[in-house]
Amino acid sequence: MSDIDILITSQNAGQRLDRVLRDAAPALSRAALQKAVLAGHCLADGLPLLRPDARTRLGQRLVLRLPEAKSTLQAEEGDLELLWQDEHLVVCNKPAGLTVHPCPSCPERTLVQRLLGRFPQLAKLEGLRPGIVHRLDKDTSGLLLVALDEPARLALSASFARREVIKEYLALVSGLPPAAGECREPLGRHPTAKIKMAVLPEARGGKPAHSQWTRLWIAPDQAVSLLAVRIHTGRTHQIRVHLAHLGYPLLGDRLYAPKEIQAKAPRQMLHAWRLAFQHPGTGEELRFNCPPPGDLPAAALAACRRTQRVVITGNPGSGKSALTKELSLLGVPVLSADAVVAALYAPRGEAADWIGRRWGTDLLAADGGVDKTALLSAMRGNADLRREVEDMAHALVREALEAFWKKQEALSAPLAVAEVPLYFECGWQNIFSPRPLSVGVHCPLPLRIGRIMAGRGWSEEKAAALEAWQWPEARKQAACDLLVDNSGPQTALGAAARRLLETLEERRRREEEKQERTLQRLWS
Repeated sequence: MSDIDILITSQNAGQRLDRVLRDAAPALSRAALQKAVLAGHCLADGLPLLRPDARTRLGQRLVLRLPEAKSTLQAEEGDLELLWQDEHLVVCNKPAGLTVHPCPSCPERTLVQRLLGRFPQLAKLEGLRPGIVHRLDKDTSGLLLVALDEPARLALSASFARREVIKEYLALVSGLPPAAGECREPLGRHPTAKIKMAVLPEARGGKPAHSQWTRLWIAPDQAVSLLAVRIHTGRTHQIRVHLAHLGYPLLGDRLYAPKEIQAKAPRQMLHAWRLAFQHPGTGEELRFNCPPPGDLPAAALAACRRTQRVVITGNPGSGKSALTKELSLLGVPVLSADAVVAALYAPRGEAADWIGRRWGTDLLAADGGVDKTALLSAMRGNADLRREVEDMAHALVREALEAFWKKQEALSAPLAVAEVPLYFECGWQNIFSPRPLSVGVHCPLPLRIGRIMAGRGWSEEKAAALEAWQWPEARKQAACDLLVDNSGPQTALGAAARRLLETLEERRRREEEKQERTLQRLWS
């Protein structure tokens, strides 16, 4: 039991009792003092005074008898990463997965209990969250400020209330938000899900909330972005709700993100990155910066790790189909545009049905499939027919390509190859996202013509006509990202396929290292 003895003078006569007690015991909050008065711990001239708002009288003697605070919290051992500590406060880096203070669902193994084990003076503060002036969600990592005595707690709480404390977070989100932006939607308790918050009009209980962001980094395919988010208010789940409301949920957020976004990270990708405030004792401006734990850059890099899309192209007879076959034998998933077209031209195929209805059955074989010889002859003499057939076939092939690449991405294939003879002629080098790497197969024209005539039985006239419908070989090769030489013996193509795979793997590795360096520079 400790006593505070006060003689009322002309300086404090007529003031409220709780204010006089607060001036005499600045280490205690007014709420704590009011609680002590109501409990009968304050005597006025030897008699209990139970009204905190009672006015004092000149010459009155007040005695406040305070029992020693007994914390019900048990100190625990555990790792603590401290960035600053002195007699008044601590700044620590809270790991993800650690609850800040005890609650019914988590009565022990909290940050507060670890702090109590290191700083026993916290036991003198009341409640189950001594020294806590702001909080982080369990699965949010980063900087947390803790007061070690009551004056520091009161001063820091007031700084937070006046919005003088700067808090900035790293948030890894789905999508491509604007380079800078803000959200001022009011937030309140979700009307049906008690554990969630929601954007809620103030008329229905929402409280003002203000979040502001700057975009720091985007994945190459723009599917994931890293934001620096500053919060000007401290509502529960504020960043998570605001960004999800705008269509940019946090990766790994089990409450506010769709399931496919939840699966992209082991927790919500939110880290308290920067903290700045005025020291309550010295007035010094303190600034802290804390890099994120490894799971955040790992999730960002994993988001970059899309299936590498590759297109094999080349002029007729160059050997692109043979190279694609070699890659398939090496375990690479492949798709042939020519095979897609063949299925479309087959009996009951979508293209065969359309050609028969649009241009007549003269272009169909007896089995209902497309008569390719008749169609080629008709296309060479009818520009409109050729244009319509190409537009129809190209649209269907494009759909098949997208479906193929999406399927391989769902299977987490590192690489998927499509053989597309007219890739550049169709203008597809600018339509797919992410943009595929283009690999051109080179073979001199005389050798290609000879191979076509010998292998496919085409006439020289037919080979020349198909060659004329495509870009000149030099132009097509100049547009490609990589080239494979097929001017030697056909037996050398297997080794060329293996070298190509090594080159593609090296490109993937270099791109990941580049993204990793970019991310590290943000917080180094």
